Amino acid sequence: MSETTISLWGLFSSAFLSATLLPGGSELLLAYLVANSTAPPGLLLLVATSGNTLGGFTTYLLGRFLAWRFPNKALRKEHHTAIERLQRWGSLTLLLSWAPVIGDPLCAAAGYLKLNPILTVIFLAIGKAARYLFVIWATPADAIL
Repeated sequence: MSETTISLWGLFSSAFLSATLLPGGSELLLAYLVANSTAPPGLLLLVATSGNTLGGFTTYLLGRFLAWRFPNKALRKEHHTAIERLQRWGSLTLLLSWAPVIGDPLCAAAGYLKLNPILTVIFLAIGKAARYLFVIWATPADAIL
């Protein structure tokens, strides 16, 4: 297996784990790979976005499981600001799933509220791609990390 292939699998794994409830730092790995030109930036963007979107959708599915296993209609009826906003804006709020601290709970809450899975994946991917695109743009090609 080539060094580039190993780097891409490492990036995918890091991005996947970063999007679940586990801590991770896929942005640093992406910046390192961009700076060292191990693969074209477009491929790095695709791999990081795919891994992170899949991880976010895994958290969404965990939320769906929790809704099935522990249905709590009172939670949906109570006036929780986060729940109200998620119900009001729906899957569109998942454009913020890239944000630290709130991103993972947003994905889980979207699953718990049973938001449309197709729209969920679309907005997850857009938000996460935008973040990784910014990391690629902000990383100088000749940086030594």
